[in-house]
Amino acid sequence: MANTFTRLGTANTFDAARQTLQTRQATLADLQAKLTEGKRVVRPSDDPTSAAQAERAQTRIARITVEQRALETQKSAIQLGESTLGDATGLLQQFRDLLVQAGGGVNSPTERETIAKQLVGLRDELVALANRKDANGLPLFHGLGSTAAPFEVSADGTVPDPDYSFNGLAGQAGAGEVAIPGTLDGRATWMDVPESNGVFKVSLGTGNTGKMYTDVGLVKDAALMGSEGTDFSLSFHVDAATGAMSYDVTNNTTGVTTTGLPYKENQTITLGGIAMVVKGVPAEGDRLEVDATVPSERPSVFGVLDRAIAGMYEPGSSTKGAASADANFNHELAISLAQVDTSLERIGAVRGRAGDLLNRADRIHDTQEDRSVQAEGDRSRAEDMDMIQGLSDFQNQQTSYQVALQTYASIQKLSLFDFLR
Repeated sequence: MANTFTRLGTANTFDAARQTLQTRQATLADLQAKLTEGKRVVRPSDDPTSAAQAERAQTRIARITVEQRALETQKSAIQLGESTLGDATGLLQQFRDLLVQAGGGVNSPTERETIAKQLVGLRDELVALANRKDANGLPLFHGLGSTAAPFEVSADGTVPDPDYSFNGLAGQAGAGEVAIPGTLDGRATWMDVPESNGVFKVSLGTGNTGKMYTDVGLVKDAALMGSEGTDFSLSFHVDAATGAMSYDVTNNTTGVTTTGLPYKENQTITLGGIAMVVKGVPAEGDRLEVDATVPSERPSVFGVLDRAIAGMYEPGSSTKGAASADANFNHELAISLAQVDTSLERIGAVRGRAGDLLNRADRIHDTQEDRSVQAEGDRSRAEDMDMIQGLSDFQNQQTSYQVALQTYASIQKLSLFDFLR
């Protein structure tokens, strides 16, 4: 019987075992690194497609974070603007209350002057509010642009030529998909207050000597006002024998005059499509003039206050009697009260707009949060590891590595002498 000896490729066996061991060791180290970071994709080479998806998601998250930070800044500015308008409303209401107090008919010129000084203080506070800036030093009411103070007052505190002017850029920026404007329209807030009732104005005759004055009037029938106009002259008469009062009306648009209309104190007089309440007792020959308002004469809120303050200091001219002075004062007071009320309405409207912007900011914030959650989900699905699966793979790889290590150690112990023994 012949014996056959086969040569063993010991070197090749060692080399193959060593390569297997190194490969499994590298795989085990890679799995351990991924488990430590909790990610399936640590390097782009792990999964180029998933790595690109994760990068896009991270870019979206970073952009949303920047947009949310900017939105918070804008929201803070509008919150301050809304709060400022609330403060302005309070100041204007105090101003109005003082006007009503001054018109009680029991105040002396000295007392009116004292009230006027309080009104000046409120006016100055209101100007300061209109020029208030946000945390970044930008005016809250500069509209669409300009870093200058929206409303300037000369160094001595007097009103510039002849009323306050708006130095910003008029207009209100709209809210976008991810942002709101950080400023409010100063012109819409503080400028262009309609004169009187905004449609027509009533003026006392320059030669009046009685106590008659009126409110600012209102439009009762716009269609009739369109045909009859708003240009009327009224002349009042007092019967010397009976004391009966009457008035004549001339429609300066149509040229028609109506005479001998009876008058009594606090009477509502209707002229075509407009009406007004005439108060007080007129003297013989006293007149009222009614004509359309002039848009170019619309003052600012501050101009309205200045007109009211001036009326406190100068209730009547020295050429008129006390009755006429009081009538002029009461007439100007009625106009001032109406314009203060209009100013309150304008500020209230802008404050409502600020509230809308704040609500819009909250909705944008919620939407952006949803987008951020979605982007984070995309990133997680692209690169994060299923930890249960990862631990299982790591344990399997660790077992394989240990088997390979034991196999290599066993082969390393073998020699031809062991075989021949």
